[in-house]
Amino acid sequence: MYPYIKNIPHEQTQDLAALVSVQPGQIVSRTLAQNPAVSLTLFAFDAGEEISTHSSEGDAMVQVLEGEGLFTVDGTEHTVSTGQVLVMPAGKPHAVYAPRSFKMLLTVVFPRKD
Repeated sequence: MYPYIKNIPHEQTQDLAALVSVQPGQIVSRTLAQNPAVSLTLFAFDAGEEISTHSSEGDAMVQVLEGEGLFTVDGTEHTVSTGQVLVMPAGKPHAVYAPRSFKMLLTVVFPRKD
């Protein structure tokens, strides 16, 4: 199963925001890790793009790398800007909207399945 973290050079300093590019009319994603315990995904949203309301089995934390995104969690809107994070608890409906282009890192930590 090695490497656990993929699609990014190992043992080199990286600028996460530079690893995804905003594309007109698209949401671009780059998966860095995906397993039963955790998921790490970089996203680049063009202005006006969105991910509709959904929920996750795990706690999801977004870290905005560039710009700002509008996140709706259980009916409450949150504007998250460069350098800020927001945790969206497991099981709560949430959505993402890009009023302007932005980039984020999404980390989802899933419950143990014993």
